[in-house]
Amino acid sequence: MAKKILETFNLSKHFGGLKAVDDVSIYVEEGDIFGLIGPNGAGKTTLQNTIAGTFPPTSGKVLFEGKDITGFKAHQVCHAGINRTFQIVRSFPRMTAMQNVVVGGIFGAGLTETQAIAKAKELLKFVEFPADPDTPANTLNTMQLKRVEMAKALASNCRLLFLDEVAAGLTPGELNDIIVLIRRIRDSGVTILIVEHLMKLIMEVCNRLAVLCFGELIAMDVPSVVTSDEKVCKAYLGDSLVLNS
Repeated sequence: MAKKILETFNLSKHFGGLKAVDDVSIYVEEGDIFGLIGPNGAGKTTLQNTIAGTFPPTSGKVLFEGKDITGFKAHQVCHAGINRTFQIVRSFPRMTAMQNVVVGGIFGAGLTETQAIAKAKELLKFVEFPADPDTPANTLNTMQLKRVEMAKALASNCRLLFLDEVAAGLTPGELNDIIVLIRRIRDSGVTILIVEHLMKLIMEVCNRLAVLCFGELIAMDVPSVVTSDEKVCKAYLGDSLVLNS
């Protein structure tokens, strides 16, 4: 049986009277590509944010590799072994692609500048960054920036990577490329938790899914079971044709 790398127990995040995440208990096993889906406003990104230290939970507990990290700040969560990318890419625009990844190695993994440069070169090759590493980030296109962001996150030596809407803004050809890259990252030993609306990506790469609706967990299982669940269909999928979109 696979080891659980991440567990949440009755995790909640409230903003005043709004229960953005409400009593959610999930687990992610080592080697998973774990999908988190649901309609807009379901609480998916808020759940990621609460685990990743963007803000503390209102209640509940988070365990990472068996260690209680509940309420850790974002930098503490990163140093513990969890890193992330964002739907809207957060690069350092005046720095080069290489320098962006070097930052991840220095501040995420505590590498020396020399070590971080060597790591950045290795990771830019790993994510198949197609341009000159010295290209300024503010001149890169969406797909190039996403590859840099993945390399920067991996430079922290994370063991669990959160991906938030990684398919947003990509062409069909770029989507196929990102699916290959996600699998390559998982095969390198990094477990992945992915928030995504595009069911084509979810169905192709995820081995397990959780579904949120109005902040509550309504299903968690393998994709074939989740997508045939009546509650999920009513709340999110609506029509089986969505699976092919």
